[in-house]
Amino acid sequence: MNISKRLLSVEPSATLAITSKAKSMVNAGEDVVIFAAGEPDFDTPDEVKEAAIKAIKAGRTKYTPAGGTVTLKEAISRKFKRDNNLDYRTDEIVISCGAKHSLYNIFQVICDPGDEVLIVSPYWLSYEEMVKLAGAVPKILKTDVKNAFRIRPEDIKSAVTKKTRAIVINSPSNPAGVVYDKGELEKIADVCVSNGVVIVSDEIYEKIIFDGGKHYSIASVSDEVKQNTIVVNGVSKSFSMTGWRVGYLAGDKEMVKKVITLQSHSTSNPCSISQAAAECAIDSDLEGIIKKNCDEFQERRNFLMEGLSGQDKVVPFNPQGAFYLFCDVSGCGMDSLTFSKRILEEKKVAVIPGGPFGEDSYIRLSFATDLAAIEKGVNRIKDWVKGL
Repeated sequence: MNISKRLLSVEPSATLAITSKAKSMVNAGEDVVIFAAGEPDFDTPDEVKEAAIKAIKAGRTKYTPAGGTVTLKEAISRKFKRDNNLDYRTDEIVISCGAKHSLYNIFQVICDPGDEVLIVSPYWLSYEEMVKLAGAVPKILKTDVKNAFRIRPEDIKSAVTKKTRAIVINSPSNPAGVVYDKGELEKIADVCVSNGVVIVSDEIYEKIIFDGGKHYSIASVSDEVKQNTIVVNGVSKSFSMTGWRVGYLAGDKEMVKKVITLQSHSTSNPCSISQAAAECAIDSDLEGIIKKNCDEFQERRNFLMEGLSGQDKVVPFNPQGAFYLFCDVSGCGMDSLTFSKRILEEKKVAVIPGGPFGEDSYIRLSFATDLAAIEKGVNRIKDWVKGL
């Protein structure tokens, strides 16, 4: 059977592939430490589960509007005002099957074939593939550890061409955990608005920030910037609801209409029960649970940073947010995929190669696992690299 050229150009997710292999090894009885998963290991809060059960018992098991329920949109509108000082009406919000789905829809709606989308490296690997699926061209903007993996306004300005349609800003970022402060976002926004570049702001990790840091939405810089920005978020990371599959976007009303049209012909509405659960999560006072989880993530980060310090073959970058450690393995004399395959096979430690994230001399460790597993994994990594 012939496969479309469009799909032949798209790479499968390295994250899912390695996670799947590691879980298969565990199911076969092997003792594998998994640093691969991109999801919190904490359970969904009980009140959220109860809201879902209540929705089922109340018969909320039918189709909803394609772009999501009005009550969930109203809850998200309140969340934007409360957390981000942003005013969005319900007709400026779309609920989708996860933040990934929201991003996919955005690129399908705003991009024409040949358009360029600027992506800051290191980047979440799906950005590049989603841009390709929209017929557009991903244009990678390199950063490095010397400038803490942060993009500068001048880097954006020099990359803009007549074909540039949008830029993806991810703060806190996957995989490096970069968190941009308000001043940095103001300068980035100024360059984008001045050059007519749409800002796609992925804020899915906004609640997972360390050392007393604060999240700022770039859309809150000014009304002009807000009009030029599409904000993406969801309940997966903050509320440990990855499997519920609820994400959302907010932006220009006419763009939102087109996203809903697209969604009505693809997935239609997100799960009705999941929407009820997400409404509860967003509207309930769960800040205590979120803070407790974030404090646990910070403790794990600190443990990992301390455990991997003092050697030169796996050098970690200290993240300000999210739950990943991006580590330089260039001293090991192999690319990231070879490193990841070998350490899984030889030492039973699952890590994610950095190549698909734009940095082939790095690997990504997720610390969404307990401290006992992290300690075991760190010891195995250090032992393995010593023997190289």
